[in-house]
Amino acid sequence: MKNKPIILVNGEPNSVFLEIFFKCLKYRKYKSPLILISSLELLKIHMKKCKFKKKIQLVSYKDINKLELNNKCINLIDVQLKSIKNSKNITNKSNSFIKNSFEIAQKIIKLGFTQKLINGPISKTSFLNKKYLGITEFLAKRSNTKKFAMLIYNKNLAVCPITTHLPIKNVSKSITKNIISEKISLINEFYKKLKKTKPRIAVLGLNPHCESVDKFNEDEKIITPIIKHLKKIGYNIKGPYPADTIFLKNNRKKFDVIVGMYHDQVLTPIKTLFEYDAINITLGLPFKRISPDHGPNEKMVGKNLSNPLSLIRAIEFLDKN
Repeated sequence: MKNKPIILVNGEPNSVFLEIFFKCLKYRKYKSPLILISSLELLKIHMKKCKFKKKIQLVSYKDINKLELNNKCINLIDVQLKSIKNSKNITNKSNSFIKNSFEIAQKIIKLGFTQKLINGPISKTSFLNKKYLGITEFLAKRSNTKKFAMLIYNKNLAVCPITTHLPIKNVSKSITKNIISEKISLINEFYKKLKKTKPRIAVLGLNPHCESVDKFNEDEKIITPIIKHLKKIGYNIKGPYPADTIFLKNNRKKFDVIVGMYHDQVLTPIKTLFEYDAINITLGLPFKRISPDHGPNEKMVGKNLSNPLSLIRAIEFLDKN
């Protein structure tokens, strides 16, 4: 197969994923065959709601390498979904469907048919059930990956939170020189492979204005020393910078990546700047994993009004790389 297929895991069934998937198919033609892992019954329901028509081809994950796949039809791996007609809200009834979908995707990857995976939005509260901080950590655990990072990527600017979905009260004690170094190393390698150049990296302080009234100042004791070390060994890195001004136009244009200490410190500004024009890439996995940078948005299900741009960008990225 000339172009390796892109696997798309539906994720939460009560979400806008299938709606935006249909819009992606209308938007442009992709070189890579798209293989959807979802429920046939669910797919038909959403096709009817969105008035979307396209032939469906049922495929087995074991036969992917033998088939002449293209995007003239929807290539579907059918996964059973219980209580489909009675489920109108996100609940744990969908958990086995989501888990089975990921297991099939990982089997396809292990068989070597492709290394390209996109998953639709998933409810962290329902599916992960406090066992994992997010899908990033869930996939890292399932693939025995110890070092990984979340990169919210736009071609003009990307951000990476050192800690992901931690409660704020736990952030400061989770920041170490080693974890900062690991994340920045992954970012550096990603950009060297993607753009053949070292990224310009800005690192934010933890405290407002990088100052603290406490005796122990994380910006002075942890963040500044590791930045100096990484700069000394060849990284194009600067900081720490105060988080309240780094995203000003004349400041952010100096960098390719801004690394923050916690989730909302960097995700809030990048979503304000780019809205849906960004994708969530997990660095460090033994395969390429991307997801659209938004949640299930169950209140919008069935209205056919959701913005597909983030999923379009995710498919485009894997179609080219």
